[in-house]
Amino acid sequence: MVLVGVPVRWSPDTELLLFTAARRDHLERLILPALDAGQSVICDRFADSTRVYQGLRGPDMRQKVDMLHDLMIVREPDLTVLVDMDPEVGLARALGRQGTEERFEQFGADLQAQMRAGFLDLAQAAPKRYVVVDGARTEDTVAREIESIVTSRLT
Repeated sequence: MVLVGVPVRWSPDTELLLFTAARRDHLERLILPALDAGQSVICDRFADSTRVYQGLRGPDMRQKVDMLHDLMIVREPDLTVLVDMDPEVGLARALGRQGTEERFEQFGADLQAQMRAGFLDLAQAAPKRYVVVDGARTEDTVAREIESIVTSRLT
């Protein structure tokens, strides 16, 4: 699993290849067949996560991410909901879940702040696709807003 283990488990290049392979497999096995069948698809992570997480791993990594995306993933979501919050609060919440997939959280608060900025930059660059939701509110409030956004786009 690429989300488990020590933060420096793989080189940035190897990690990028692993995530791109996982995204491609997800696309081939689940997303494209569902879309071909006329279904809507909701993912909790996709290419923008790779752009930000792996794109921050080194000075030329974002360019590599974009090249691999253009080659292997090709498509963009119709809608991306970004749940935004203070990076320190988000990190505390993630670590508080005490899950097994905390590899990126182990990189610390500085990386969390960089990732937030990266996601907000993507949202600013694609305002028709992105909706930014305030994640500092209660879980139920955030969930209701996301449900409303998604429902309005599906109709």
